[in-house]
Amino acid sequence: MSAPTSRKPTVTEREAREVAEAAREQDWRKPSFAKELFLGRFRLDLIHPHPLPADEDVQRGEEFLAKLRDFCETKVDAARIERDARIPDDVITGLKEIGALGMKIDTKYGGLGLTQVYYNKALALAGSASPAIGALLSAHQSIGVPQPLKMFGTQEQKDTFLPRCSRTDISAFLLTEPDVGSDPARLATSAVPDGDDYVLDGVKLWTTNGVVADLLVVMARVPKSEGHRGGITAFVVEAGSEGVTVENRNAFMGLRGIENGVTRFHQVRVPAAHRIGEEGQGLKIALTTLNTGRLSLPAMCAGAGKWCLKIAREWSAAREQWGKPVALHEAVGSKISFIAATTFALEAVLELSSQMADENRNDIRIEAALAKLYGSEMAWKMADELVQIRGGRGFETAASLAARGERAVPAEQMLRDLRINRIFEGSTEIMHLLIAREAVDAHLSVAGDLIDPDKSLQDKAKAGANAGLFYAKWLPKLVAGPGQLPGAYADFHPAGHVDLSGHLRYVERTARKLARSTFYAMSRWQGRMETKQGFLGRIVDIGAELFAMSAACVRAELLRSRGEHGREAYQLADAFCRQSRIRIGELFDRLWTNTDDLDRTVVKGVLGGVYEWLEQGVIDPSDDGPWIAETPPGPSRRKNVHRPIR
Repeated sequence: MSAPTSRKPTVTEREAREVAEAAREQDWRKPSFAKELFLGRFRLDLIHPHPLPADEDVQRGEEFLAKLRDFCETKVDAARIERDARIPDDVITGLKEIGALGMKIDTKYGGLGLTQVYYNKALALAGSASPAIGALLSAHQSIGVPQPLKMFGTQEQKDTFLPRCSRTDISAFLLTEPDVGSDPARLATSAVPDGDDYVLDGVKLWTTNGVVADLLVVMARVPKSEGHRGGITAFVVEAGSEGVTVENRNAFMGLRGIENGVTRFHQVRVPAAHRIGEEGQGLKIALTTLNTGRLSLPAMCAGAGKWCLKIAREWSAAREQWGKPVALHEAVGSKISFIAATTFALEAVLELSSQMADENRNDIRIEAALAKLYGSEMAWKMADELVQIRGGRGFETAASLAARGERAVPAEQMLRDLRINRIFEGSTEIMHLLIAREAVDAHLSVAGDLIDPDKSLQDKAKAGANAGLFYAKWLPKLVAGPGQLPGAYADFHPAGHVDLSGHLRYVERTARKLARSTFYAMSRWQGRMETKQGFLGRIVDIGAELFAMSAACVRAELLRSRGEHGREAYQLADAFCRQSRIRIGELFDRLWTNTDDLDRTVVKGVLGGVYEWLEQGVIDPSDDGPWIAETPPGPSRRKNVHRPIR
């Protein structure tokens, strides 16, 4: 067995892209509403009529939600968690006792066997009581040990670990390193084969649940050798193993109760039987797990929107300014309308994506990514608007409000807690690139070789012929469609309700426009397309708005057909779609009229120091420590702050 080395893998930009590309799920075996949308095809049939859960799933889910609500209302002191920056041990023990650790785990392993729909409802409920509790449960089940084992584990691994995860053991997912974020090609943690074991060495950063975890999913690099294909590989590691040290419990701007740490592995022996999948499949396992795991964040974002709406309604009715409630002043009223309409849309996106995940009829990798991207961005905006509506009280802490005799409304805490969702599980910028890559997959599959500088003339000629056939059939379909027919989608204009059919016609027309814009950009920039991140981000944001509009309309029609606030749902969907159409128009304008080129020039100037004079006149309170801490391999020199809860 070779000694561990501190040398970071050195990779080129192209090699990094190749690693990420190899980890992608390449095939599209099932239809995808969002993928079709980016190709200019509005497949309403894939989402309407709205899919529904089975009656037994509803009963099981509702029974647990009632139990969870009672627990959160009687046992969870959110103010204490915020004040102490820690979830009390008895609360975590109580969550174990009601089965909250096993919400997504099959009943045959001791879990509750909830559907994705009800798992997300539970996360929204728990997250509204305390965002730190939502993060604990989500990290354990959405990306921790249960999900990858469910999808890729052996039967022996499931029998061994899932019963523990369902009732007693908390799990965590360890991928990020101090010098490795969204570029896994540079992953440095090693797993060296040694007989029937692997020996792990390395340091992992931002290990959510890592401080209290009993089981860890660890991504490590296996060196290529005789009998070992090598590559980034996933392992289940016992957190109490010799050589595992939690060196620090991290503290953050928000989510102050989160058990997030720095974990060091020094000569940690892991049985080969604890390897998940084959060597080199680690990133594919991680990305596939995230395809549905990402839905946990928009679940809590939708829950946050509901709370923002409740507080905005109650406060704006009670607070008077210039002789009438502030809600009746247009400047405040527009914010409340935005919160109400967007909350309806976020819940629609979440419910639709979750039910499609449960039915497993559609490929939802883009839908889940869009839900995460859109939910995290819009929830942050809603919380920001709530703080503005509350004024000075929105900026004041709940503890301070209570101390002077007013209702302890944690609006500023909500804003801080939600901020991380734009970074967690793929930052907004990374999500833009990830979704854009999937959105243009059809183009790259037929024309990718044309813009690849390393391909031979023969390969380019073959690609050109294939591309010609594809575009000869595809481009004419982008000229006209149902969106231009006044009577299309008439089901969404029932008597006595506002008209949503016009919004769906708009989605159909705009999807074709979006596809034409993407094609034009590929023709214009070809191989440089991947560098146009501003353009790609706007393309994705337009797609996200179109997906949300579609989901909102379909959900409104579902509620109407079931006699559940149909008239009000139609009003909210109409308001959201009108607001969304304004945002889409601005995004289209910015596709071609923007400062992207000028921004690159300014950035080069900033990095080159030509604007350093602009930084004068301030004092930097930061210390002079390194930007990125050195993490050489070896035994830990720090106290182990691992705190398993039993």
